[in-house]
Formats: sequence, structure tokens, C-alpha cells
Amino acid sequence: MAESPTAAADPLAAPSADPLSRAERFIWLTGRVLEQRRFAHLFRGADPGPVETALSAYANEDGGYGHALEPDVRGPSSQPLPTMTALRLLDELGLCGGQHAERICRWLTTVTNHDGALPAVLPSLRDYPHPPYLRVPDDPPSELLATGAVVGTLHRNEVWHAWLFRATEFCWRAVESLDRTHPYEAEAAVAFLDGVPDRARAERAAARLGRIVRERQLVVLEPRRASVLPVSPGYAPGEHHFAYDYARTPDSLARRWFSDAEMERALDALAAAQEDDGGWPIRWREWAPGTRLEWRPIVTIEALRTLRAYGREPGLSPERAPGR
Repeated sequence: MAESPTAAADPLAAPSADPLSRAERFIWLTGRVLEQRRFAHLFRGADPGPVETALSAYANEDGGYGHALEPDVRGPSSQPLPTMTALRLLDELGLCGGQHAERICRWLTTVTNHDGALPAVLPSLRDYPHPPYLRVPDDPPSELLATGAVVGTLHRNEVWHAWLFRATEFCWRAVESLDRTHPYEAEAAVAFLDGVPDRARAERAAARLGRIVRERQLVVLEPRRASVLPVSPGYAPGEHHFAYDYARTPDSLARRWFSDAEMERALDALAAAQEDDGGWPIRWREWAPGTRLEWRPIVTIEALRTLRAYGREPGLSPERAPGR
């Protein structure tokens, strides 16, 4: 007798295996070419060249990046957020310098506001699908959210370009004057502070920022209670942030914000969040079916990278992890 549909096994569910192998199956089932190449490079020792080639498909002639490299920012036009993502991936490959950095900085110069910083989105995004919660004003303001990670990544790679001078000063002013903030802006501030050359000043600013994050409850310290805790204004239900969202590696300045016990609880929750199909879920608002499909492989790779950074990734020991 034929098996009934309700009794059939889920064809997408990963067979029982170690978390890394389950994630690998998920990536091959659902990931874009870029995520497939990233996984192979990061976790299976494959050459980084194909990752660079896959990333180039999202580049524009003007030096910026678009084409939904950042899945919530659709359309072909160059935008700050996908260009920030491209820089982060080039940093991951050890290629955040030379011609790549020159082309990107040249484009950044053309879209920078008068104060030397970047808006999160440019008006050209209005012509293409974008999340209803992402406002696209005619004259978009400068934001630490867009500028912090770009500046921090360039500094960490010892890139020197004229664009960096005023952008760095903007970030210092923004970070040191923060009072009320939200988790994604705080993450951008950490990315800036982790890369900027003035380490003593960065440590002071990070300590102050950490107090704000904890006092204003911008981080869930007891993951088992997350469902009853409020989220930041404008965030989706359940869009919480945990210690590992700020301290993605043990050497981040944000790691000092959390005790060993708090960090271990957060990492336990991250490891336990892997779903039956081998991938990790997204926590923010889903506004289109395709964006969820594109985001989950990205989130899965980031979860594995974080777990590996803390020596918590089964199936691949930190000692033999590629790129370490």
C-alpha cells in the first residue's frame, strides 16, 4: 500500500548527522551560489577564488554592490547596505584591500553626505521592492548603522583612503554621544570599535556602550525567558538580540560585556536553534517569501562561524578550521 502523504517523511528534513553535515545539506538544498561557495571555503577547505567570483555577480560598474546581495535590499542599484556586506565578505576572504577597496571607496565618496557619513539607503531603492518598514526618503540622513561597519572593516584591513578621515570622525561622534540606541545600531558601533586604530579610545567607548546595552535591556541574558521579554520599538515579535550578536568572536570588545556564564548560555541557545532541516531561522520580520529563503542560508553560515569562533562547532575542531 502506498504511504499516505501525512505519513511520508519531510523531504527537506536533514538526516540524523552532526550539526555541520546537516547544515551543509541545508546549504546545498537552499543556498545561492554565493552561500554554497562560502560554505565550501569556510568549512570544507575549498579555494576562496570561487567565492570572489560569485560575489562579483553583485558588483556594479560604479564600484558599489546591489542585486539583492543583502536580501532585503532588492533591485540592481548600488546601495550602502549591500556594499557593506560585500566588504565584510571580502574581509572574510582576506581580499579587503587593493583594487577592491579602491573601487568601493571611490563609490562611497560619491554617495556620502556632507558630514562624511553614509545613509542606510539611497533614493534609487524606491524604484524596486523593499520592506515596508524601510523608509526611503528623498534626502536620507547619515547613519551609524550604515557607516560603522564599513569604517571598522576598512581600518581593520589597514586600508587608507581619503574617504575614511571624515567617516571615522563621524563614527566617533556618533558612538561617543549615543544615549538611546537599538540593537542593530549597537552592532554597527561594535564593528567600528573593533576595527578602529585608536584602541584605548575604542575600549573606553565600548565599555560605555556595553553599559547602555545592558541597562536598556538590548540583549537577552536569559535565553529561556526570551519569549516574555519586550523587543526594541519597531522590531518584529521575537526579534531579540543575544550576547553573540554583539560579540561574534571572543576577541571582540563586546565580549567584555558578558560573563562567561552569560556567554555560554547564549551559545547554548544558538546551537539549539538549528532546525530539523539543518538550517537556522531568521528572527526579523518576513515581508516576502523569497527573502526568507535567501536569508536562512546566510544566517546558517553566520551561526556556524560564531560557534566555531568559540570552539563550539561539532564536526570541525577550531585547530583545523580553514582560515584560522
